[in-house]
Amino acid sequence: MTAETPECCTKILTKLGSVHEDLVEITQKRDLNIISSPLSENGAVLLGFPGSGLVGTIALQYLVDQLNFEQIGSMNSRYFPPLAMMNKGLINDPVRIYAKNIGDTPITAIVADIPIAPPICYEIASALIGWLEPFKPKEVLTIAGIVTNEPEKRVFGVATTPEALQRIQDNTLVLPIGSISGIASSLLTECKARTIPAIGLLGETINAPDPRAAAATIDVLNKMYNLALDIQPLIEQAVEIEQTMGKLAEEVQQSADTTPKKDLPMYG
Repeated sequence: MTAETPECCTKILTKLGSVHEDLVEITQKRDLNIISSPLSENGAVLLGFPGSGLVGTIALQYLVDQLNFEQIGSMNSRYFPPLAMMNKGLINDPVRIYAKNIGDTPITAIVADIPIAPPICYEIASALIGWLEPFKPKEVLTIAGIVTNEPEKRVFGVATTPEALQRIQDNTLVLPIGSISGIASSLLTECKARTIPAIGLLGETINAPDPRAAAATIDVLNKMYNLALDIQPLIEQAVEIEQTMGKLAEEVQQSADTTPKKDLPMYG
């Protein structure tokens, strides 16, 4: 418990913990509050936060839905924006923790609906990886998007150790030099500092919701964890989004063509 917790609450939570200590772990921190069942040790932790193309969020939410992961917890922070997502009228946790054993590998998926602003990336990454560290994750993998001028939907890879890099070098394009930014970079840097093997998958995207890029990253996850997850529904979503965006672009262009041009005043 933190110093700010009232004595009455401490007594109540201590009593609850003694009765239900195998059910729920309550972690209270100054920067990040996590309520979750304990994670399995030596597992893989997959992280998806909103960013370019929403690649990480789309990919991991699709994964947990299709493979019937169980939600085991959630997290919130005083740093998170005052934003509540809802689905069919029901409020959703801004960041959700899911878990499932795939073969012999316990997999935890942490999926966020809210963006993490650059000034708070360090605080969130430090608190989150600090919470994960006692569970001794075998590897941490974060999924993000990278904006390019190419339509190929390639997946680029980075890692914190040579051994982790070997895990992905046959299924991604390893970035030889450069930099990445945002919460994904802070998570990878924090893992590097704590000597936790970590991998970054960067799906090639445009700066709009991109299920096709998310499908490309899932294809890599399929090979890494033997998921056998069908990505065709994501491809179909991508086609629908692309058609909608195409229609919107046509309507905007038609509106621009039919708008009367006003004479601009001359100065000088």
